[in-house]
Amino acid sequence: MKKLFFIALLFSCFNVFAQNPFEFKVTKHDFGKIKQNVPASYTFKFVNTSEKPLIIESAIAGCGCTTPEYPKQPIGKGKEGSIKVTYNAASMGVFTKDVTVKFANMETPVILNIVGEVIEAKTTPPKKG
Repeated sequence: MKKLFFIALLFSCFNVFAQNPFEFKVTKHDFGKIKQNVPASYTFKFVNTSEKPLIIESAIAGCGCTTPEYPKQPIGKGKEGSIKVTYNAASMGVFTKDVTVKFANMETPVILNIVGEVIEAKTTPPKKG
C-alpha cells in the first residue's frame, strides 16, 4: 500500500512540473445568441512558450458544421499563433462543439470548445409604399 501511494505521489509531482510548450489565452468561447444562417467565427490565440518551434499536426472538428483553420508553418519561440473556428449556424437551438488540436510531439491534444444558441434571423417586412 505504501508503495502504491509513493508511485501515485511521484506521478503527481511529474505532472506539476510538466509544462505544455504553449499557452492558450482561452480554450472555450461562448457566442451567446447568433442568427440562423449567419456563420460565426472566433479566433483562439496561443503563445509558443517553449524553446523550439511549435507545430500543429491537425485541428479536427467534431462535426461538419464547424471548420477550424490553423497555421501549417511552425510557430517560433515566443511567437503567437491562432486557430480560427467557424460555426455554420444553419440549425436553430443550443450548440456545443469541440475542435481537437494535436501538436507535434505531444501525446495529449487540446480541446477547444465553442457554445451558443442559434436563433431565428428576423426578417423585416417590406415597407408599404
